[in-house]
Amino acid sequence: MSLNVIDLIKGQLGPALVSQAAAQFGESESGISKAIGGLLPAVVGGLANNSDNPGVLDAITNASSSGILGNLLGESSNNSIITTLLSSIFGDKLSGLVNTIATFAGISNNSSSSLLNLVTGAAAGSIGKYAADNNLGQSGISSLLNDQKGIISSLLPAGLSLGTLGLGNIFGGASESVSAATSKVTETISDATSKVTDSIPSYSSSDNNNNDGGGGSIWKWLLPLLLLIAATYFIWKQCEKKKADATLSTTDSTTVITDSTATITPSDTTVTTTVTKVDEDIDLNGTALKGYKGGMEDQMITFLKTDGYKNAANDDALKSKWYDFDHVNFKIGSATELEAGSEGQLQNLVAILKAFPEAKIKIGGYTDKTGDEAKNLKLSADRANFIKSWLGKQGVGAQVIAADGYGSQFATVDASASNEARAVDRKMAVRFAK
Repeated sequence: MSLNVIDLIKGQLGPALVSQAAAQFGESESGISKAIGGLLPAVVGGLANNSDNPGVLDAITNASSSGILGNLLGESSNNSIITTLLSSIFGDKLSGLVNTIATFAGISNNSSSSLLNLVTGAAAGSIGKYAADNNLGQSGISSLLNDQKGIISSLLPAGLSLGTLGLGNIFGGASESVSAATSKVTETISDATSKVTDSIPSYSSSDNNNNDGGGGSIWKWLLPLLLLIAATYFIWKQCEKKKADATLSTTDSTTVITDSTATITPSDTTVTTTVTKVDEDIDLNGTALKGYKGGMEDQMITFLKTDGYKNAANDDALKSKWYDFDHVNFKIGSATELEAGSEGQLQNLVAILKAFPEAKIKIGGYTDKTGDEAKNLKLSADRANFIKSWLGKQGVGAQVIAADGYGSQFATVDASASNEARAVDRKMAVRFAK
C-alpha cells in the first residue's frame, strides 16, 4: 500500500499548534480542530489532482528549504509558496471552500482562511521535507501525490464531502469515471432496447390461433429487462471497485487532531508537539546531514569532533549526558511501528556511527507519569530494543551496546498536568557509552 501523505503532515498539526491557533485567532480549540480535519484532506486532494502541474511541484520542492514548517502561524498568510499552491489547486473555488469550512467548524471566515494557509504550508513543507530526506525528485513527488487520488473522499469528516466543499468538479476521479461508465452503459441499453424492439415482429389478435402465438409479446419486454439487469450489475461492480480504491488507506484524517487527546495506558511516546525549528545542513566530515542546529546530530558530532568521547575515562563520565531524538516516534500503542518520517533521524545516527566507528552508544526509552508503571517500563524497553535492532540491521549493531526502558523514572511533569505539558517526558534518547 502506498504511503498516505497525511501521515507526514499530522505531526505539524498537533495539540500544541491547535492551542496556539485558537488563542491567536480567538476561536475554540474544538472549532480549530474541526476546521483542520476538513481542510487537510481537501488540500491533499488538491495537490494530488495537480500531481503533474510543474508550478505545484516547484512550490513543494522549494518548500523544503524555505523554513515554512518553522513558522506556520507566523508567515503562512504571506508566503509566496502557499499563495501559488492555493491559486493552482482551488482557483475560483477558494472563497467557497473558506466559507464552507467556516460554517462547518463554527469559526469566522478570517480564521478559516488563515487555517487554510496554515494547512497548505504544513502540507507543502512536510511533503517537501520527505522528498528531500528520501532524495525524491519532482517525478518522485508527482508519483507520491498521484498515489493519493481516490482516497480523499474517504478521509473527509462526517458532514463534509467534495460536493459540499464545492470541489467535486475540480477533483475529478472516481465519481466522474463511474458517472461516465453509467452514462455509456445507459446509452448502450437504450440502443440495444430499441434494436431488440424493432427486430421483434408485431402480432395482432388474429395471429393468435394457438397458445404459442403470444411468445413475441413476452420477449418484447423480457430481453430489455435482461439487458437492464446486466447493465445494473456492471454499474454496481464499477462503483464497488472505486469504493475499494478509495478505502485503501485506513488512516482517518479526523484523527490527526483527536488521537493525541485519548487516554492511553501505558503512556505513549507518539504524541507529537509542534517543533518550531528549521532543518539545516549539519556537517559530518564533509557530508551534509539534515538536522537542527543545536539538535541531536549537531551535539553528538560536536562532542565527537572535540575528542570528548576519546577523553572520557569510563562509562561513568558519559552517562549523565543524553541526546533526545527530535522526531523519532512510534505509532500509538506500538513498539514495532515507527511514525512516518522517523527513519530519517535514525539514518543520521547510522551515518554518525559509521563516521566514528570507535564510538559506542546506548538507547533509552521514557514515558510520562500517567498509566501503569509496569506497562510503561515494558513499552519503553521494547521501543528502545526495537531501535537497537533496527540499527543493527543497518550495520552498526556492534556499536549499540545496550537498550533500556526507564518508564516514568525520570519524568519531571506531574501526572495531573495537561497532555501537552507531559509530552516533554515521552521520548526516545541516546547517549555515548564505553
